[in-house]
Amino acid sequence: MSLPQLSLKQARHLHLSAQGMLRAPTRKATAADVLAAIRRMSLLQIDTIHVVARSPYLVLFSRLGEYDQTWLNDALASGSLFEYWAHEACFIPSEDYSLLRHRMLDPQRLGWKYNHAWMETWQQEIGELLQHIEQNGPVKSADFAAPEGQKAGWWAWKPHKRHLENLFTAGELMVKERRNFQRVYDLRRRVLPDWDDARHALSEQEAVQQMLRNSAAALGLFRASWLADYYRLKRAPVKATLDDWVTQGEVVEVEVEKLGRCYLHSALLPQLEATPAATHTALLSPFDPVVWDRKRALELFDFDYRLECYTPEAKRQFGYFVLPVLHRGALKGRLDAKMLRKEKVLLIKAFWLEPGARVSQAFLNDMQQALSRFARWQGAETVVLDRLPDALEHAWQKGWSL
Repeated sequence: MSLPQLSLKQARHLHLSAQGMLRAPTRKATAADVLAAIRRMSLLQIDTIHVVARSPYLVLFSRLGEYDQTWLNDALASGSLFEYWAHEACFIPSEDYSLLRHRMLDPQRLGWKYNHAWMETWQQEIGELLQHIEQNGPVKSADFAAPEGQKAGWWAWKPHKRHLENLFTAGELMVKERRNFQRVYDLRRRVLPDWDDARHALSEQEAVQQMLRNSAAALGLFRASWLADYYRLKRAPVKATLDDWVTQGEVVEVEVEKLGRCYLHSALLPQLEATPAATHTALLSPFDPVVWDRKRALELFDFDYRLECYTPEAKRQFGYFVLPVLHRGALKGRLDAKMLRKEKVLLIKAFWLEPGARVSQAFLNDMQQALSRFARWQGAETVVLDRLPDALEHAWQKGWSL
């Protein structure tokens, strides 16, 4: 029997539908929508760069529109979310704690995220730190001074910061909340008093199967090679799992233009006949699930993308913190932005259109509205435009007031 045939455009729309990025929000967001959006994605990656909004807030804004950023920390502090290593460091729905617990119990497999030699060398001091938290309550890394003479630098962590991070990776400490986006660590048994490994822990095999299921639902439409990266799974039984899912009807095989054999999650089957039209325009974080797998972004969206903030300035092709531009189901451009908070200005340092992107009046209108919403949400009163393609500069000049 021949497989259903899908165009690349249909495949993109089905993937964006699964991610909640196909249609623009139709109502004002509520606090409950933050948790619902994270559950839909399964993971919300954390990054601290804040030349514009920090990544997790931007990922949510791309899906929800204007919302109160305190809702994310409220969800963490209430116990609805927890933090751990998933794709990378992520906010994860609390009901999925069991999926990551096996990583905590064998942290040495997480590479640089856990240093066994460090834990052995500093065993006494780490014991004293745990006792301090037991007796005095949660702590931040900033509560502890760096040793005299220690040089500053991205990886020049003071000893207590290393202690805390290793204890976090080993699951002894959890992030209770964030204050000014700084982690606040507490003992796991105080954050999760009802957790019992003997009763609640899953085997690694069981956890991997559920992580693959979550990944399939979040991707919606996917190639087999895309599935394991979502949770950074190694040696996952993807082929055997997909064969079982096809037999059980959890996914269906489809043939996609240029992509070949792909899989469609059963929840999207009603959209197979008539996928809703893509209407959404948004700026994406570099750590948005739609683009965090650079190979997938290239294969699905023909979007060749990498983050250049860690690349020396002279070697950058585009800019420090370049945001992909989603417009009605396609990635049509990228822009280098910076929020000048004191001046209340969103500065678009440069804007690039993808090859073949058509600058229609609809694109101009949608893009200007998206930039205005994004700027207003961050407290800007003006959008300033620097380097633009000719077609955009002719329409927008050098910016506008909000």
